[in-house]
Amino acid sequence: MNWLLFALISTFSWGFADMFYKKSSDENDKYAYLKISIWVGLTMGIVSVFLLIFVSEMTLSELLVNAIKYTPASLGYIISMVIGYAGLRYLELSVISPIQNASGAFSAIAMIVFFIVTGSAENIFEEFSALDIIGTILIIFGVISLAVVEKRITDKEKVLEKADRKYKMGALALIFPILYCVFDTIGTAADGIILDEDTGLGLSEIDVLILYGLTFLLFAVFAWFFILIKTKKPYNPFAKTEKNKIIASCFEEFGQIFYVYAMVANPVLTAPLVAAYCIVSVILSRVFLKEKLTKAQAATVATVIVGIVLLGISEGLAEM
Repeated sequence: MNWLLFALISTFSWGFADMFYKKSSDENDKYAYLKISIWVGLTMGIVSVFLLIFVSEMTLSELLVNAIKYTPASLGYIISMVIGYAGLRYLELSVISPIQNASGAFSAIAMIVFFIVTGSAENIFEEFSALDIIGTILIIFGVISLAVVEKRITDKEKVLEKADRKYKMGALALIFPILYCVFDTIGTAADGIILDEDTGLGLSEIDVLILYGLTFLLFAVFAWFFILIKTKKPYNPFAKTEKNKIIASCFEEFGQIFYVYAMVANPVLTAPLVAAYCIVSVILSRVFLKEKLTKAQAATVATVIVGIVLLGISEGLAEM
C-alpha cells in the first residue's frame, strides 16, 4: 500500500502547489512564470545539495553519467512546468490544471507500450487486478472529462468577459496546457521507464531527486540572468511579495519526493493517480479562489475519487 499512500501525498501536495502558483501569477508581470521557476529551482536545489552531501553515495563521475541518463525525464518535466506557469497568466487554475494532467493518462499508455515492446509487459499485467484496471480507467476518464467540461465553460466565459485579459488570447491560450501535457507525458513516461525496478537504468530514488533538483537549479540560475538582462534589474526572490512562490515551491518539492518513491514501486498506476491532483486544484480553486463548481465538474471529480478508492481497495486486498 506504500506506493498508493505516497502517490496520494504527492497528489494533495501538488494540488496545493497549483493553488499557490496561481496566486503567484501576476497578469501584469510577463516574467512571473520565470520568477516562479526560480523559486522552484532554489527549493529543489537546496534539497538536492543536502542529499548529495549527507545521503547520496554518488561520486562526481557517477553524478555526471546519471545526469545524462536522466536528462529526458528532467527536461520533459522542467519544460512542461515552465509552460504551465506561463499559462496561468491567461487561464483559470481550474481550466489549465485538468487539461495539463491528461498527461497522466497518456504517460501510462506510453509506459505500457514501452513494456510491451521490450517484452516485459507480461509481468506488469500479472500484477494488475480488475479493480486496478477499472480504477485507472475511471481516473483517466474523469481527468479527461474534466478537461472537456472546463473547455466548454471557458468558451462561454470568453463570450461574457471579452474585456478580461485572461481571455484575450482566446483558444490560443489553450496551447499552454496542451504543450504542458505533451512534455509532461514525455517526462512521466521517461520517469516510469527509468525508475522501473525490472527494466530501469538502476537509478535510486535519491539519485533522481538529486539529478532533477540540480537540473532545475541550473535552469533557475539561467532564468535569473535572463530577467536581469531583459529588465536591467536584479530579481529579488526573497522579497516579502514572493511568499506565495515560496509556499508553492515547498509543496512542489514535498510532492516530488513522495512521487519518486511511488513511481519506483508502481509506475504505471502512479502516473494516472497523481495526475488526479488537478481534482484537488479544482476544489481548492473553488474554496479559496472563489470559483464555482458546476454539476458536470462535480460529476467528474466524483468519478476520479471513485477510481482512487478502487485502487485503495485493490491494494488492501492484495496485502491480505
